[in-house]
Amino acid sequence: QLQLVESGGGLVQPGGSLRLSCAASGFTLDYYAIIWFRQAPGKEREGVSTISSSGGYIDYADSVKGRFTISRDNAKNTVYLQMNSLKPEDTAVYYCSASSAATLNPYYYGMEYWGTGTLVTVSS
Repeated sequence: QLQLVESGGGLVQPGGSLRLSCAASGFTLDYYAIIWFRQAPGKEREGVSTISSSGGYIDYADSVKGRFTISRDNAKNTVYLQMNSLKPEDTAVYYCSASSAATLNPYYYGMEYWGTGTLVTVSS
């Protein structure tokens, strides 16, 4: 079964950190760019970060720049999103998507696989 599984979400206090993982099964991520996007209740999707298949291109939304770091370990078939200095407005369900191109567009037509998401709640 071809799938992506996000993990690492949870409840964290403002200023805290979490590391999200995006693991692929049934296929290799080597040839895919990855898009992390999030969706808060009642809001549109927001592209958070993206990384090219080689890791040579990385981009972040302005809202997370300087706080989030995306990385990939192709040997483990996994992509990570390190989230530091979390804010209440970061609360959302976070999804990763395997895409034909690295983009922050969370509705990109080339997204081929995505998971069911992991919930991040930032609250005191």
